[in-house]
Amino acid sequence: MSVIALSPKKIKKTKIWLISALLVLLLAVVAYTFLYLKHDATMTDVGNRLASPSWEHPMGTDHLGRDVLTRLLLGFRLTVGYSLIALAAAVIIGVPFGLLAGLRGGWLDRVFMRIADGFLAFPDTVIAIVLSGLLGPGIGNLLFAIVLVKWVNYARMVRSTVLTEVQKDYITIARINGLSTFTIMRRHLLPHIIGNVLVLASLDFGKIILLISSLSYIGLGAQPPTPEWGAMLNESRPYFQANPEMMVYPGLAIVVVVLVANVLGDYLRDKFDVKKEVQP
Repeated sequence: MSVIALSPKKIKKTKIWLISALLVLLLAVVAYTFLYLKHDATMTDVGNRLASPSWEHPMGTDHLGRDVLTRLLLGFRLTVGYSLIALAAAVIIGVPFGLLAGLRGGWLDRVFMRIADGFLAFPDTVIAIVLSGLLGPGIGNLLFAIVLVKWVNYARMVRSTVLTEVQKDYITIARINGLSTFTIMRRHLLPHIIGNVLVLASLDFGKIILLISSLSYIGLGAQPPTPEWGAMLNESRPYFQANPEMMVYPGLAIVVVVLVANVLGDYLRDKFDVKKEVQP
């Protein structure tokens, strides 16, 4: 019977990954079960505004008397939920497009490369701000802008992997045997790209959270009274000197979730051994 020995470095990385995964799970469970508690995230109580932490309000109340803890936990649902929606849409659009562009080539590949060059000429944040400003404030327009920015990264990465794989003999044999393009993509190419896609998605998750929060902070994303973390930061600015905790709580929540997402991304990158193919 063989025994698999793990190095101290791998054991440490595994522990960090487990702690991060448990933290995300704990936050998700708390955020969703907190819906059944008595406080309403949008119910105002001006007579109880800026109250100190108490048993009734563990993190106090904001400038409109709303419970900060309730809004913070609901903000987890919204910020993380919006990020997952944008990420899933970018993957769903980018992966098939990259597969087709790499496998079929020709005019489709040339058109894609021109589109990709146009998007990659500017930073993601700049394009997202411009598109959100043109489309107008609102979380729907912001998510649309983020998807337009992010899908190109997945299509470009998948295309690069496919161009490498189609030169190999097993793809040539599959074509000689009469397999359709869809069958080749599903049976032979997807297993080679799924690891890269998972790693890039996990690393992009934190970036999308920062995009949504930062653009909501400047008024281009979620609008009041939506309890989104970036919007909460924006609402708390006038009260920073007197009640700094109003900005500390959502800011710390963003930092923790993004940090956990990056740790999980690093773990997946090491697990799938795609350091050279996927850049954070």
